[in-house]
Amino acid sequence: MSAWTARVGAAQLVRLLHSQRPERTGTPGYRHLADGIRLLVLEGRVPVATRLPAERELATALGVSRTTVAAGYAALRSDGFLESRRGAGSWTTVPAGNPVPTRGLDPLPPEATDTMIDLGGAALPAPEPWLSRAFAAALTELPPYARTHGDYPAGLPVLRQALADHYTARGVPTMPEQIMVTTGAMGAVSAICGLLAARGERIAVEHPSYANILQLMREAGARLVPVPMAADHTGWDLPAWQRTLRAAAPQLAYVMADFHNPTGALADTGQRRELVTAARTAGTLLVVDETMVDLALDEPTATAMPSPVAAFDPAGSSVITLGSASKAVWAGMRLGWVRAAPDLIRRLAVARGSADLGSPVLEQLALTHLLRSGEWHHAVDVCRTRARGHRDALVTAVREQLPQWEFTVPHGGLTLWARTGGLSGSRIAEVGERLGVRVPSGPRFGIDGAFEGYVRLPFTVSGAQAVEAASRLAAASRLVAGGGTATTATPPGLVV
Repeated sequence: MSAWTARVGAAQLVRLLHSQRPERTGTPGYRHLADGIRLLVLEGRVPVATRLPAERELATALGVSRTTVAAGYAALRSDGFLESRRGAGSWTTVPAGNPVPTRGLDPLPPEATDTMIDLGGAALPAPEPWLSRAFAAALTELPPYARTHGDYPAGLPVLRQALADHYTARGVPTMPEQIMVTTGAMGAVSAICGLLAARGERIAVEHPSYANILQLMREAGARLVPVPMAADHTGWDLPAWQRTLRAAAPQLAYVMADFHNPTGALADTGQRRELVTAARTAGTLLVVDETMVDLALDEPTATAMPSPVAAFDPAGSSVITLGSASKAVWAGMRLGWVRAAPDLIRRLAVARGSADLGSPVLEQLALTHLLRSGEWHHAVDVCRTRARGHRDALVTAVREQLPQWEFTVPHGGLTLWARTGGLSGSRIAEVGERLGVRVPSGPRFGIDGAFEGYVRLPFTVSGAQAVEAASRLAAASRLVAGGGTATTATPPGLVV
């Protein structure tokens, strides 16, 4: 069950129900109500453990009889999506049964891709020759550092300055004292949670959200408070954020405003300003993950990106920004960073003594070279071009072979969030892996079994591989729709 119990009012629930598809002709009113609420739970727009309105209150708001609502609630209880107790009301749940997947997918070793199309991770090959040139330059800069102990808990001073200059150029004046270099963005989140969120603390998260971050927070003992995305998964639901921050008063809120993983959504400038205001009012620290910020794939988005969230918090009292080289350059570099108020950076650096003491020096020198030489932009352009081609090929292949799947093509990032035509994303993922294609199912990105009707498709294959991946997913979907399973462990021949 969710660690946070929310309540949805009658008027709010009616708005959510009306945002869905029109009622099917011939469907009884109670069944349409039950199906609508069930879909809201499965898509994460009404979190598990949310208290529903009383029958009479909802009947009045819907303009139907109380008998209709009572029958709808009874159907939900029968389906396993509602629990009720006399005197305590009714709240949403999910059916008991096999546990749904919640962890991210670990990357396969490179040799495994000879027979398996791996769509588990959203990461691209290194941009060459820029990466190798950066490491070659780093080797020439290494000797003075090699004569030291090599531990720099806050990061190399030259890299902290380069990153501060990078933020300043984006319109967010920054000093090197506001930067700490970490071992990837995951290392940054781990450090922040360790310092600022004791076990049992509430952390608000977008719903859906990045699977590995959700798992990290669960293992840290956080009480996750899911906040639904907008109905079409193309942006934030600001009223939902304002209600949640006001009611739950979480210690932290984790958001990805720039090409959100998994949906690809891009929050606009107004939403960023309003969320900062709401967080400041609630006393919540916003942890803003900018891992995907450099991966705008289309014009005019690429030349008209919204202001960074930190731009609306000049004093640095409400916003902590995370960055990473993993998506924009190469995951193998394993470098991330935190931008925050100097006092918080000092505290994070001191606390790091019980963790990893610092990030690798050679990688930090390579990243410094990329930033200071201007070659960062060339490297990012290589990754953008590659991701754009992969996205277009994958979208075309999925539309041709899986026309019943629904998605919004994102203007940036590395992921496509696809609704699987009413089928179980977990079952498609399970059968698909037996057919030689590996995808993460929707519940990995949700809480309490939400998003069962989704899968995430990253932009990591193109050309014939994209066509073959879609073909194998289509075969898996047909098997799931027919109630069958793939019995063979040998996938069809991989087209490369």
